[in-house]
Amino acid sequence: MNDNPTVGPAEVSRRHYSLVTLRSIFTTWDERKHFRWELEQMSKDNPHLIDDIGLTRWQVETEIAKPFWQV
Repeated sequence: MNDNPTVGPAEVSRRHYSLVTLRSIFTTWDERKHFRWELEQMSKDNPHLIDDIGLTRWQVETEIAKPFWQV
């Protein structure tokens, strides 16, 4: 139960992020998007390099298909 009568349940459950935290999240998302784009290009242009880094074609396709916010 909320002890502060001026703050409702919606305000208590809301997350508050600092600008630094938001910038970090956006940077991480951008890095993932870029990494997955590079991985896709490598798999198209130089598929033999995928074997060299120890990944299977299935692993590459799975990684490329992930949305940018997913780890």
